[in-house]
Amino acid sequence: MTTRRTWTGRVFIGSSLDGFISRPDGNIDWLTDPAPGPRHASISSTQEVAGWDSFFPSVDHLVMGRGTYEKVLTFDDWPYTGKRVLVMSTTLNTDDARVTVTRDLDEAVEELAASDADQVYVDGGQVIQSFLRADLIDEISIGWAPVLIGSGLPLFGDLDHDVQLELVASNASGGMVHTTYRVHRSQPATGTPSRSSVNH
Repeated sequence: MTTRRTWTGRVFIGSSLDGFISRPDGNIDWLTDPAPGPRHASISSTQEVAGWDSFFPSVDHLVMGRGTYEKVLTFDDWPYTGKRVLVMSTTLNTDDARVTVTRDLDEAVEELAASDADQVYVDGGQVIQSFLRADLIDEISIGWAPVLIGSGLPLFGDLDHDVQLELVASNASGGMVHTTYRVHRSQPATGTPSRSSVNH
């Protein structure tokens, strides 16, 4: 991607400690309904990671893959009211007025530019991976769950170069270790985001 962008790409996601965001069938019961376990320590750094209640209101656009979209459709309520939602899929056909389907990364980036996106929440393993490979992620927040599930859909995938991360916040509660990283660049590859998305 060589086109200058003015939006900030942000990831906010839960993962098992061995790096999976769901079981092979898409189930996330280990995250949403964990088995009873030991008591965990609560540990905070000098900068605590922003939780969902502060992160979500700060974004105006979401980009997700078909798998994530279809998982969201199983929820009781649509959780993204008031947000522009793009679903990246080469095969999805839907008349759901709440989403815009884009066929590839270039089309998604064009839609974000056309709709004056500012803070973009990037969700779903393959979508996160494609945005990372294109240097379109500026911030990564991960909640690491204290469980090993052995197999599933990986959070990260192959890269053609190392991606250096700057730790900006970390804390632990209920056994979850929350970390926020800024993607470090010696020189921004696609333009400087319009506004800082990490409050500190």
